[in-house]
Amino acid sequence: MTFPNRSSFKKFFQYFWLALSGKETDFTSGSIRRAIFLLSIPMVFEMLMESLFALVDIAFVSRVSVNAVATIGLTESVLTLIYALAMGLSMAATAIVARRVGERDVEGAKKAAVQALALGVSISLAIGILGLFFAKEILALMGAGEGLIEEGYRYTQIMMGGNITVLLLFLINAIFRGAGNASIAMWALVLSNGINLILDPIFIFGFGPVPAYGVTGAAIATNIGRGIAVLFQLWILFFGWGKIKLFLKDLVLDLKVMWNLVRVSLGGIGQFLIGTSSWIFLMRIMAEFGSEVLAGYTIAIRVMMFTLMPAWGMSNAAATLVGQNLGAGQPDRAEVSVWKTGKYNALFMGIISLFYLVFAKNILGWLSNDVEVVEQGALCLQVIALGYVFYAYGMVVMQAFNGAGDTTTPTWINLISFWLFQLPMAYVVALVLDYRSMGVFLSITVAEIFLAILAMIWFKKGNWKRVEV
Repeated sequence: MTFPNRSSFKKFFQYFWLALSGKETDFTSGSIRRAIFLLSIPMVFEMLMESLFALVDIAFVSRVSVNAVATIGLTESVLTLIYALAMGLSMAATAIVARRVGERDVEGAKKAAVQALALGVSISLAIGILGLFFAKEILALMGAGEGLIEEGYRYTQIMMGGNITVLLLFLINAIFRGAGNASIAMWALVLSNGINLILDPIFIFGFGPVPAYGVTGAAIATNIGRGIAVLFQLWILFFGWGKIKLFLKDLVLDLKVMWNLVRVSLGGIGQFLIGTSSWIFLMRIMAEFGSEVLAGYTIAIRVMMFTLMPAWGMSNAAATLVGQNLGAGQPDRAEVSVWKTGKYNALFMGIISLFYLVFAKNILGWLSNDVEVVEQGALCLQVIALGYVFYAYGMVVMQAFNGAGDTTTPTWINLISFWLFQLPMAYVVALVLDYRSMGVFLSITVAEIFLAILAMIWFKKGNWKRVEV
């Protein structure tokens, strides 16, 4: 990526610190490359923090048992299905807040934020009740054996029962991103990760008066860390320096704004329901091949998240740029922003794919001592990395649709790519043709390449430029 006066390192670091400080929130004028850089840096760090969170958990838990790792994999498969509701709501919040900010309507952005929070709390309460009372049944439904259920059901119970911390953390960060305050979202996850990093070994292995809780300790640490980060976010929303600053008088339900939020979020909910439900079916297929295969797959996915999340950070930057520039009446600038962001993302992902192809076994060896777990995890990393450059463009374009408020188009693309293509291919190649785990890995790679091609074709049609939110 090039920057103004790129020969000067001093200039580069000025932009870098400006990005981390979050002082600039209007990206509807000036250099597009500069705007991408200022938005992407904190969003990349934010996503890195999120993926580090997952990697730290799995690194500690992998020392407990194979069943403990498998428990996390199965639980998160269910959690991601439920969080589809929250993620769809987050997409809508980012799109509407960004559009209002582009229109210079800060009051409208505040109204959207309040309605999003009200809906998010309602969803989390329903999920919490479900998890507290049916944790064992949920794991059994996912194909877990009796031993795994007995060892891991408390983890599932705590993660689902305390889901409000995770849900609000993501939702409030979506509001910050839409307003252009990406640095605040980043610092919230830095705080959350720092606390989790300290508490994880204490609660998992025990320390002083704290007993060793095993995999359950990872859930306790996660909820404490993210809960404190949510309190930090709420403090910023009500007393801080962000563009969206709420007062008690703003905490009023507005059914018209809420319905608009729900309407826009339906497509986002559909996207994640389709994507995450297909992920659950893939996990169910993997469970047929034993705990070692499932554990290797789970660890590999965590490792990939460490590099996919920064790529999602750049994709989120594209969503904010699209929303703000459409609000400012500049659709052409919005489109150019997407293609430039896609190019930078593809460069990053291409480098990462080469790294995985060469060092997959070394990476898995750091996280597990089980030979079969390492073999399966390395194979997963190498096969899926083959499509990374396509993923890079696909995720940017899909987020661009969402940033424009066009959540319907990505829903159809997900439906075609995952349900009509990926799942049948995984079932046939893995189980019918007996390629086992390799069949699942291949289906993921081919489906994501197919998705990227569909997304770019649809994006070039330009219908997203005329969506009203």
